[in-house]
Amino acid sequence: MADKTMTADDVVGRLRSGMTLGIGGWGSRRKPMALVRALLRSGVTDLTVVSYGGPDVGMLCAAGRVRRLVAPFATLDTVPLEPHFRAAREAGTIAMTELDEAMFMWGLHAAANRLPFMPVRAGLGSDVMRVNPGLRTVRSPYADGEEFVAVPALRLDAALVHLNRADRLGNGQYLGPDPYFDDLFCEAADEAYLSCEQLVETAELTKEAAPQTLLVGRHSVTGVVEAPNGAHFTSCAPDRGRDESFQKLYATTPWAEFAERFLSGPDEHAYRSAVRAWHEEQR
Repeated sequence: MADKTMTADDVVGRLRSGMTLGIGGWGSRRKPMALVRALLRSGVTDLTVVSYGGPDVGMLCAAGRVRRLVAPFATLDTVPLEPHFRAAREAGTIAMTELDEAMFMWGLHAAANRLPFMPVRAGLGSDVMRVNPGLRTVRSPYADGEEFVAVPALRLDAALVHLNRADRLGNGQYLGPDPYFDDLFCEAADEAYLSCEQLVETAELTKEAAPQTLLVGRHSVTGVVEAPNGAHFTSCAPDRGRDESFQKLYATTPWAEFAERFLSGPDEHAYRSAVRAWHEEQR
């Protein structure tokens, strides 16, 4: 079985402009931010981003890398609306496909199972149908004759996710309270890249944790990146909490100023050094 370890730059080197890119996590929780930052250092652009949106969406929108966003929301959790996403929407610089949270999940399920759509009740009688005039409904072919929304598959060219632990083969484990559908992102994608807090031997994955925490299987993973604190400034429970003070800085600082100070360096080490220097200034 192949060793799938890569660097973040290796991953981004496999991405192309115009792709449909899925990003795992939820809001400001367990986002693959080290991979997103590597993407920001690249020239990849014109992306369709599929995400339960957080600062991944905000940063990519602010940097002008997003053509269309497919999402049920974009939030920083303690900041209800992601400010750079909001600015992009108000300026009309991105197209938007807004789906109900359940519709979004079933779109990933459809893609993971290589189905063209999934029938769901979510969305019926709501403005989701109005703001997405391309959505269609279907009727049950059985005696009940019930009407459903036909949620199209959210098929991804590539997916980026971040988990607590992984092995070199691509098996990934979450240790926090919620899987955040990262397995569906991987299975819905042609290629999936997993960053993790810690690379461990395969036997270590189930030594002290229940087997059901093995969320992502190697069959759905193309590459693995060891990225300690790679979700910063989002949370990665139980390993790391959200860096709330830094998130507040991000949410209240003009994008050009924030990007120049924290994202203009050549690599992730430069980012961490800039963050550390900022925290030292606050003491």
